[in-house]
Amino acid sequence: MLVAERLGRIPFGVELNEEKVNYARSKLMRPERLIHGDSRFLATLDLPAMDFSMTSPPYMNKDDLEDPFTGYRAKGRGYAAYLHDIRSIYGQLRKHMKPAGTIVLEVANLKLGGQVTTLAWDVAQEVSTVLRFQGEVVVCWDKYGYGYDHSYCLVYSAP
Repeated sequence: MLVAERLGRIPFGVELNEEKVNYARSKLMRPERLIHGDSRFLATLDLPAMDFSMTSPPYMNKDDLEDPFTGYRAKGRGYAAYLHDIRSIYGQLRKHMKPAGTIVLEVANLKLGGQVTTLAWDVAQEVSTVLRFQGEVVVCWDKYGYGYDHSYCLVYSAP
């Protein structure tokens, strides 16, 4: 949001973690545009029509027991439910997008303890049920904490 403001854009954001909200708001010129809320309920938020969205979901390994959408503070309903929530969020986001809008979702596969969760590929498949997949950009990192040195920026448009 800070970069968008510096570029003269009108950013909006939604964040569940109150500590992150307070920190980010302290840096923004228009802090009221960062909504402290739950992205699973985007349809209930008063957001303007957008032409661009860039976000990264909270990550989940296939065997995690916590719900990422609660800040990992509550028992989860499993990986399939997590992916269903991802699909629902992006289906709701689509309704806030302008017809020629672009959605970019940054996500990575996860390698932990010798097991791989194909999170990026699973998320790509789920979101492709509600948005049109346009391609990906592979981003290489000097240091990345999920067992790989890269992530994917998945690019979508409205169907």
